[in-house]
Amino acid sequence: MSQKLGRWKLYVLILGLVAFVGIGLAPIITPIVNGVMNATQANSSNTVATPTTTTNSTTNSQQGDLEAQARGYELVVQREPNNETALRGLLETRLKLQDIPGAIAALEKLVAINPQRTDYAVLLAQGKQQIGDRDGASTVYRTILETQPGNINALQGYVNLLLLENRPEAAIGLLEDTLKTAPQANQIQPGSIDVVSVQVILGQVYADQLRYDEAIAVYDEAMKAEPEDFRPIYAKAIVWQNQGKMAEAKPLFETAAKLAPPQYRDQIQQQAQQVAPAVPATPQPEAAPEVNSTPAPEVNSTPAPEVNSTPAPEADSTPAPEAE
Repeated sequence: MSQKLGRWKLYVLILGLVAFVGIGLAPIITPIVNGVMNATQANSSNTVATPTTTTNSTTNSQQGDLEAQARGYELVVQREPNNETALRGLLETRLKLQDIPGAIAALEKLVAINPQRTDYAVLLAQGKQQIGDRDGASTVYRTILETQPGNINALQGYVNLLLLENRPEAAIGLLEDTLKTAPQANQIQPGSIDVVSVQVILGQVYADQLRYDEAIAVYDEAMKAEPEDFRPIYAKAIVWQNQGKMAEAKPLFETAAKLAPPQYRDQIQQQAQQVAPAVPATPQPEAAPEVNSTPAPEVNSTPAPEVNSTPAPEADSTPAPEAE
């Protein structure tokens, strides 16, 4: 539960990163996001573990302080239900207390008073998903996408939910439909759907399903449309890398690193060096011959000796002594 909470808390930080960068990098570049998340988790765990002799007392003291803060925010919200500052403080405190249901309650109020703030709605969907309310999460995502079909955070979140439910075709259909409606949507409201971002997510879904040719085709299309955008280049490099084709992947990693904002170049270069772990991921089809070879000898060897050997000696030994 704490691991899930950590991921959700970090998603809050990632949303802030997306808003700052402005090009939807965080939900697109999974390896970079994972690296940021792991680093943040490590930093937070180190901060807690530093005082070796008074860890328990410090933790208890912090727990008490957070609970007191939560009660204070709740009192303010009771008097002023629409006090956004108090609700945000309550949300943050509930997250620190690892109280996801309490955080969800605060988020629901924030969404109600700020329907235009889709970041609150996306976080609400993430929270519902973490507590196992997938239907609730799906409803929130669909509500966002009905009015903002190009909302990358909602789109990525909903795709991840569909994949978690083993519904890859539904995820692919959602992304393809978004791409089909993009020209008209962008005519009405320019920039409402970031086509390249949607293409990169679609390619990622194809790659996760080991449909590498389709992933490469989508990335190539995105690269033609936006040759200076490092995201499809980087994503295509990872696909080649996962197949062990480093000769094809290396120049793409180099190009992506040159085009990427400075804060992502180190992560791209680190990903480019991860050659060995990615190559052994492909021998999954070997499971088929193993399944076929196991039953064959068992079925043939068991009945043959038992059926033939049992009646033969009985038929020969019985009549012999009676005749004499």
